[in-house]
Amino acid sequence: MVVVHGVGKQVSGPELLASELVPALRSGVTLAGGPGLTGEEVAVAFYGDLFRRPGTRAGTPDYGASDVQPGLETDLLISWWEAAAQHERAVPGPGDSTRGRTPRVIQRALDALSHSRFFAGLGERAMVAALKQVRIYLTEDRVRREARQRVADCVDEDTQVIVAHSLGSVVAYEALSANPDWPVGAFVTLGSPLGIRNVIFERLCPPPRDGRGHWPGGVTSWTNIADAGDVVALVKRLATRFGDRVHDVPVHNGAKAHDCRPYLTAKETGRAILDGLGR
Repeated sequence: MVVVHGVGKQVSGPELLASELVPALRSGVTLAGGPGLTGEEVAVAFYGDLFRRPGTRAGTPDYGASDVQPGLETDLLISWWEAAAQHERAVPGPGDSTRGRTPRVIQRALDALSHSRFFAGLGERAMVAALKQVRIYLTEDRVRREARQRVADCVDEDTQVIVAHSLGSVVAYEALSANPDWPVGAFVTLGSPLGIRNVIFERLCPPPRDGRGHWPGGVTSWTNIADAGDVVALVKRLATRFGDRVHDVPVHNGAKAHDCRPYLTAKETGRAILDGLGR
């Protein structure tokens, strides 16, 4: 199987990321009652370095509110703010003040999110960097093409399952859609933003038709797993966007609702993987 990571991994690497994610995935399968998996059965498609800018300390520029671009970045930020306010009483809601999308509104959004449980400890710089990674992937053809190729490089004739987290679910979805001849039968998405209208959904490749997203290539099963408090996975039920064949499954990840590791250790994820492997 192949695992595809999400944003914020620009200073990681394929081996390092595998050391973090593969044990979590194997634990989820074990907790689901399946036979133990070996590390050789799992490949990690790494594309984080495509966002690592040369000459910047720790790979992330010193971003602030003034660096949030109008359009996609601002719209996604406001979507996160609105979702966090709905799930956390401590986060003040934006109300009607977001209509102008002014610099003051952007700063308010970043301030509110920095105090939320979901984004606690992330920091303004990292939040802005995450916004930019989503925008760069969706608008810069070279990055989009190379990220999808990283997934393709990990798929061979034995690949049965692709598990993808966060932005990685967008990368994997587009790679699967472009390669319907792949042997992959099962697609498992974790904390996926694929269903966010006006930000991601309409920008997918191939684009939706008549409000319905295309089925991802030749897969026969798609399990979408989301925590109710995961504000990145704004649309929890992808069946409303991609059809009733998507099996939407809720989980509870504790305080780290969007973190990939608790998603991978969930029994629900383990069961979806076992089903995809025919075990």
